[in-house]
Amino acid sequence: MPGLRVAAAAAAAAAALLALLVPAWARSPGAAGCEVPPSGRFDCGPERLLARADCEARGCCYAPAGPGPGPPWCFFPRGYRSYRAENLTATASGYTARLRRVAASFLPGDVGCLRLDVALETPTRLRFTLRDPARQRYEVPLPTPRVSGRAASTLYGLEISQDPFGLVVYRQRGGRVLLNTTVAPLFFADQFLQISTSLPSHFISGLGEHLTPLFLDTAWTRVTLWNRDMAPVPQVNLYGSHPFYLGMEDGGLAHGVFLLNSNAMDVLLQPSPALTWRTTGGILDFYVFLGPDPKSVVRQYLDVVGFPFMPPYWGLGFHLCRWGYSSTAITREVVANMSAARFPLDVQWNDLDYMDAKRDFTFNKNSFKDYPEMVQDFHQRGLRYIMIVDPGISSSGPPGTYKPYDEGLKRGVFIRNATGQPLIGKVWPGPTAFPDFTNPEAHEWWHDMVKDFHDQVPFDGMWIDMNEPSNFVEGSQDGCPNNSLEQPPYVPGVFGGRLQAGTICASSQQFLSSHYNLHSLYGLTEAIASHDALLRVRGKRPFVISRSTFAGHGRYAGHWTGDVSSDWEQLYYSVPEVLLFNLFGVPLVGADICGFLGDTSEELCVRWTQLGAFYPFMRNHNDHGARPQEPYAFSPAAQAAMRNALRLRYSLLPFLYTLFHRAHSTGETVARPLFLEFPEDPNTWAVDRQLLWGGGLLVTPVLEAGKTKVSGYFPAGTWYSLTGDSTIRSKGQWILLPAPLDTINVHVRAGHILPLQEPASSTSESRGKGMALVVALTPDGFARGDLFWDDGESWQTFEKGDYTEILFLATNGAVLSQLLWASAHLDGVLLQAVTVLGVTSPPRQVLANGALVGDFSYRSDTQVLRVPVSLPMWEPFVISWS
Repeated sequence: MPGLRVAAAAAAAAAALLALLVPAWARSPGAAGCEVPPSGRFDCGPERLLARADCEARGCCYAPAGPGPGPPWCFFPRGYRSYRAENLTATASGYTARLRRVAASFLPGDVGCLRLDVALETPTRLRFTLRDPARQRYEVPLPTPRVSGRAASTLYGLEISQDPFGLVVYRQRGGRVLLNTTVAPLFFADQFLQISTSLPSHFISGLGEHLTPLFLDTAWTRVTLWNRDMAPVPQVNLYGSHPFYLGMEDGGLAHGVFLLNSNAMDVLLQPSPALTWRTTGGILDFYVFLGPDPKSVVRQYLDVVGFPFMPPYWGLGFHLCRWGYSSTAITREVVANMSAARFPLDVQWNDLDYMDAKRDFTFNKNSFKDYPEMVQDFHQRGLRYIMIVDPGISSSGPPGTYKPYDEGLKRGVFIRNATGQPLIGKVWPGPTAFPDFTNPEAHEWWHDMVKDFHDQVPFDGMWIDMNEPSNFVEGSQDGCPNNSLEQPPYVPGVFGGRLQAGTICASSQQFLSSHYNLHSLYGLTEAIASHDALLRVRGKRPFVISRSTFAGHGRYAGHWTGDVSSDWEQLYYSVPEVLLFNLFGVPLVGADICGFLGDTSEELCVRWTQLGAFYPFMRNHNDHGARPQEPYAFSPAAQAAMRNALRLRYSLLPFLYTLFHRAHSTGETVARPLFLEFPEDPNTWAVDRQLLWGGGLLVTPVLEAGKTKVSGYFPAGTWYSLTGDSTIRSKGQWILLPAPLDTINVHVRAGHILPLQEPASSTSESRGKGMALVVALTPDGFARGDLFWDDGESWQTFEKGDYTEILFLATNGAVLSQLLWASAHLDGVLLQAVTVLGVTSPPRQVLANGALVGDFSYRSDTQVLRVPVSLPMWEPFVISWS
C-alpha cells in the first residue's frame, strides 16, 4: 500500500516517511477507476438518488442495478480524492497530522482542514480523532480515561496513507487488517461526517438498539442510531444508541470499534465486507480495541465507558407490574394473590395509575389515598416498591399549583425553544416541559423533587420511561423552526423521516449544546440524575431501570427492552437483545415477561417465564386492557411450571449476584453469548437462541409454540443437567433435548462450582436460608467457583472492603472453601448440601471437615454424589470422598 507505515511501538522518523507521497489521482474516474466489484462499491449519493449526469458531475461512477437493497448505482471510483495528510509528527501520546482537502466535496459546510490525533493509549487500545482545528465543535460529554504518554509495545500496528488520506490498523502478529479507511473517501462537513472501513469478517455484533439477531446482516444493511419511542420491530431505530461493534476474526480472535459520537447516524454494512459510519455532527472520535479475544474486547470497551453499577440483591428477585393496577386496593390484592399462590415476589411496581392526572411526583388522593401506608406495608412484608416517573413535567396548571413545574421554571431547568422559552410538548399529562439533565441545576431540582416525594412515599427505586424523550406532537405544540438543524442536508434513516418525529425540536437549546447534538443522551443524563438523587435520598445502592440508553448507561442504571408484543417472535428476539446489552455494559436487562402489548397465551407465558427466570432483570409487565398475565392468573399446571422457574431463579441468586459483582469490579458480562466463552468454535458465533450465565451455566429455552423438544448447541466438553439426571459429553454438536411444558433445560459446564440457596417468598427471607454447592467435575476431577456476599444494599461495599468472598475448589476427590475476604455478612448461614456431578466410582466413605458423613448418597447410573452437611459458610471447610 502506498503510504507510511508507523510501527506503533516506535516513534520512527515520521518526517522521513512522509517523503513517500502518493501520486494524485485525476478528478474524472476513467474506466479503470470504475472497475469496482459490486460488493465493494461505496455510495457517492448518500443524501439523494442521483441521475447519471449528477453522479458523473461528482466524479463518480454510474452503474444501475436491480430493485431492492443492493450496491449503490452511483459509487466512488478507486482513489477518489478527498483529504491529503501532511506534517505527520510524533507526539507524547502517538502522532498528529494535518489533513487538507484537495478536491471540493459536494456537501455544504465542508471543513477544508482537519487535525488527526492518534493516541497509543494502552497495548490493546488505540484512539484516533479527527477535528476541525479552527473551530470548537460539539463533543460527547462522556468521561473517558485520561492517558498520558504512549503504550511501549502494542498488539496493533498502524499505517497512514497520504493521498487520499486513510488509516490502516492491523495486528502486529500475523498482520491481519482490522481497519482500513482507504477503501472510500473521508467526508467532514458541518452536518455530514463519513468514514468507511473494510471488515476482516462478516461476523459483526453490536450497534444497538435494534430488533436483530446477535450478528448483523452485512448484505446492504442500514443501521440507524437516534433514540426513538418505538414499539420494537425489525429495521427501525429503537430506544437506545450504542455506536460500538465487536467483530470476530478467523481463529477466534476479536476486535472492537467505538465511535464516540451522539448525533443521528447511519451505519451501513455491505458484503465485501465493509462498514461506513455516517453521522450528522460532532467529531470523529474512534477507539479501536484489539482483544485479542471477545471477552477482552468487551472489558476494553468498558474501560472506556465505565463498568456496570452493582445492583441491590433484591433487584435480582422477581418484579411484577401492570398498567391498570388502578388503586392501592388492587395493587395490594396482587401482592396478596402472589403470596397465596406461593410465588416469590421481591418488588411490586405501579405504572401511571398512581399519579394525580398523570403528573410526576403526585399521587391520586382517591384511588391511592393510602399510598404511603401501602408502601410501608410492603416493606414490612420484606418487599420493595418502584413506580414509573416520566421526564415530561406538566406545564398547564395555574401558577403555584404544581411545585415541580413552578420550581423548574424558577430555576431555569427546562429545555428552551428558539425564542428562549421552555419548549412545550405533549405527553401523558397533556402539555409538558422537558427538564434539561445536562444542566447541573436540573440535577439539584430533580433531587429536590425526588426527595419531596420520597418523604411522602418511601419508594425503593425508579422506573424512568418516555425518556428518548418521547413527545405526542412533532417537535413542540408550536412546531419547529425552519433551519438546518431541523432539515439537515442528510437525514439518517430515522423512523418518521424527520429528526423531530416523535420527539422534541432538534434545534431546541440545552445547557451543553443543541438537542440536535444531545438528543440520544437524554435517557442517560436522566439516569445519572436519578441514580444520584436516589443515592442522596436513600443512602443506599440506587436501582434505576430506563428505556432510553446510550454508551456508558450501565454505570448508572439497567434497561428493559420496551413495549414488546406478546408473541413468539418477540420471545426469541429478547435473547439477542439481552446478550447485546451485556456486550454494551448494561447487564441488568430484561424484556417484559409474557409480552406487554396484546394478549398473551398460557403456553407463551409459561415459556416466557422460564426464559425470563434467566434474564438478569426479571419483570412481568402488562398493558392496560390486555388479559391478566400474573403467574396466578393461569391454570394449576401452568402455575406449577412458573413456580418451578421462579424457585429455580431464586435458588441461583447467590451465583447471579456473584456474576454481577464480577461485572461491576472487572467488566465481565452476566448473561453471555456462547461465542464469548468459546470463540475458537465458529459454530457458537451465531448462536442466539441460548444464553450462558457467566461461563458455567447454559440455558436452552423453548422459543416456539407447541414444541416439547428443543435443539441446543453444546460446545465441546462435559455438560451436566442442573438436576443431575443426565450428562452430555459433546464434541461440539447440536443436541435435541426433551422440553415438556414444565421444563427449562439448564446445564452446568464441567469445571464450575455454583453456590445456591434455598428459595423463599422474597430475598429478604431467602438470604438467611441454607446454602448448597453444585460441583461439576471435569474428567480429571477439577472444578472451581466463588461467592461474593455483602449486606445486599449498602453503597460501595466492595470498594470499602465490607464483604465476604469465598473461593471453592474441587480436586483429588475433595471440595474445599477458602475465605479470600471475610466480614460478618454470612454469619448464621449454613452450607446444607453438596452435590458433586461426575464422580466416576462409588465412594466408600465421605468426610466433612474430617468427620464421617453417614447419610451421603451415590447413584452409579448418573454418577452423582449427594452429601448432606451442616457447616458454617463463614468458616473454611473440606469435604472429601474416597
